[in-house]
Amino acid sequence: MGAATVRVDSWLWAIRIYKTRSAATAACRAGHVKVNSERAKAAQSVKIGDEVRVRISGSDKILEVRETLVKRVAAAVAVTSYLDHSPPLPDPVEVALAPQRDRGAGRPTKRERRDLEKLRGRDDDALDGSAVGVRHTPA
Repeated sequence: MGAATVRVDSWLWAIRIYKTRSAATAACRAGHVKVNSERAKAAQSVKIGDEVRVRISGSDKILEVRETLVKRVAAAVAVTSYLDHSPPLPDPVEVALAPQRDRGAGRPTKRERRDLEKLRGRDDDALDGSAVGVRHTPA
């Protein structure tokens, strides 16, 4: 059993979210950790019932504290120390079908932006010429 409260960086390391405590501290410093919807500093205390939101590799993990741990424990014990309320990850097939630009390719051109909007279903055909920059000649 753990203490009544424990540092958030220490807890994230103890439940094996991060490999090192310094990595957990760096994540807190970078703003990737929130406790009860508030940005958390590394020394912030967490207690049983708190919600910890961690941003890892582009997705959020939403964890509810069930047990406060100070020391790193085995993976089987770590899983019982929190409840995972994270939404399921998207299907890999859907992720593969999403259009992506190459890194370092710069901003898309106007034509590429229009093609992306069509692909996403947000076509600009609904505009009747009242868009900004369109000149109207008087009748």
